[in-house]
Amino acid sequence: MKFNIIGRKYTIKDNVREYIEKKLSKLDKFFRDEPTARVVLGTIKDNDYVEAQINAGGMIFRAEVEDKEVLSAIDKIVDVIERQIRKNKTRLAKRIREGSLADSELISGGKYLEEEGDSGSQFEIVKKKRFSLKPMDVEEAILQMNLLGHSFFVFKNVETNEMNVVYKRNDGKYALIESVD
Repeated sequence: MKFNIIGRKYTIKDNVREYIEKKLSKLDKFFRDEPTARVVLGTIKDNDYVEAQINAGGMIFRAEVEDKEVLSAIDKIVDVIERQIRKNKTRLAKRIREGSLADSELISGGKYLEEEGDSGSQFEIVKKKRFSLKPMDVEEAILQMNLLGHSFFVFKNVETNEMNVVYKRNDGKYALIESVD
């Protein structure tokens, strides 16, 4: 696993870096290709927080945890991500397309780049994301959205070859937005 460990108003000590690498490396067994892990450590009030994102074969597994102790937060992050992988492995295995998990091949929205900044207009843009869209069906998009913990997900519909958006409604059901020419 490749690691990108970032401290936000937090000094990362060598023992913490080694602990992160040791714990997250245990998740390598789930993946065919070498995944990349982005871990952000910081402090909010009296608590430490850890945010981890693992990208593997186009799939994104993400979790955030706050705790009084950074090492216990890291343990919790690993548990959360492992639960995500195990929970979705069987559902996603049914939609085999391109490699990600060791026992099944998964597909998602692909790689993305984040940029911090603003647009200079009356509306402040605090983050920009650019990502490639891989074709998937609506059910795969909903699974990926739930994995990320987001309320919406942009994807390229494999049936129509158009960009679509799925989102979770207030009543807990899902909706699809399609473009009309």
